[in-house]
Amino acid sequence: MGLAGSFSVEWLPENYDNSWTLGGIVTRKGVCLHSGEQSEVSLCPSEEVGFYLSWTNSSDSPIRLSPAQVVNSQLCTTLVLGSHRLSTVEHLLAALVGCGLTHVHIKVSGNEIPLLDGSSIGWVEAIQEVGILPLDTSNNRSPVVKKPLVIHKGSSVITAIPSESFHLIGMIDFPYPAIGRQQFSLELTPRSFVKHLAPARTFGFKDQIDNLIEAGLIKGGNLNNSLVCDGNSWLNPPLRFTDEPVRHKLLDLVGDLALVGLPKAQVLVYRGSHALHAQLAESLSLECSLTETCLD
Repeated sequence: MGLAGSFSVEWLPENYDNSWTLGGIVTRKGVCLHSGEQSEVSLCPSEEVGFYLSWTNSSDSPIRLSPAQVVNSQLCTTLVLGSHRLSTVEHLLAALVGCGLTHVHIKVSGNEIPLLDGSSIGWVEAIQEVGILPLDTSNNRSPVVKKPLVIHKGSSVITAIPSESFHLIGMIDFPYPAIGRQQFSLELTPRSFVKHLAPARTFGFKDQIDNLIEAGLIKGGNLNNSLVCDGNSWLNPPLRFTDEPVRHKLLDLVGDLALVGLPKAQVLVYRGSHALHAQLAESLSLECSLTETCLD
């Protein structure tokens, strides 16, 4: 497996200025975090701008993904697509948009995306397996932030201010000594995404496991696909980065913003959550002035 600092990035675009699709069809399957069921995902080339999704056992037309489809759900991002619900989409979407892809058709067999190893690196490897192809269109997936946006949700906050590129600043603060306060920032490009964010795994806390299981969640979680913190230490070291938790939070943010496109903005998030990210994505889609090409 390609991990931090060792994964090839030369095949990736240098920035998000152009349009790309997949060089072929690639399939992955695995256990789902919350349902515990097996699910299969096929990633396919597309000529349509955006990320489209359909079910392998349905003849319905593919649905273009958007922030309006997000519904409130615990510990993951869930979309309502017609009569279907699809959960835990964030790591897959982060890999697609993070690698620079702009035209992709996703086919799924179940109601949740498989977790793989708890990060996005397995999806990145799948993308590299078939390669990516340039398209003769400009990238119309970049919202342009014209004025500062600030969103508060309890003690959490996320802001976006105008910028020439997409710059991320993440901060977390947990009462567990093994995590504590962490901060990480980077200018996001396809190559920096794969090097610094894609390998960062999801994490949880030993003292919360029983309650989550009683709530019908994390049925597929285990020490091979989730980091587990036991207060002062980790049950399954080593970490891939000393600050892997804050990097994973930024990975989730990238996946949640994939529904609207990576903005020309500097985004700072303190104690982020999927609900907070969804509010920013909705605000970007409603309040930001988009480039002409972003209007299809």
